[in-house]
Amino acid sequence: MAKEFVNSKLQPGKVVVFIKPTCPYCKKTHELLSRLPFKQGSLEFVDITATGDDASKIQDYLQELTGARTVPRVFIGKDCIGGCTDLLNMHQSGQLLTRLKQIGALE
Repeated sequence: MAKEFVNSKLQPGKVVVFIKPTCPYCKKTHELLSRLPFKQGSLEFVDITATGDDASKIQDYLQELTGARTVPRVFIGKDCIGGCTDLLNMHQSGQLLTRLKQIGALE
């Protein structure tokens, strides 16, 4: 279930962030990405706590997939770029906008 759920969310041309709403790093990630000019439907925040008892299983699968089970887990297309700190570093270096343009996610 967790594997299918996560894999169904990941698509080329889309940014998907797996979050928990109470997590301060998730909130920071949300703030940063929400300021960027994404095309309609190119940015999705997935609240893993809304899946009921499966949040832990989703985090287990994220660990299997990315090497970490912490949230946020940020995917650009099907590639995990890491968490909040990784996203902030990419943004500061200019790499984030470059990657987002490459996948066609920005207006």
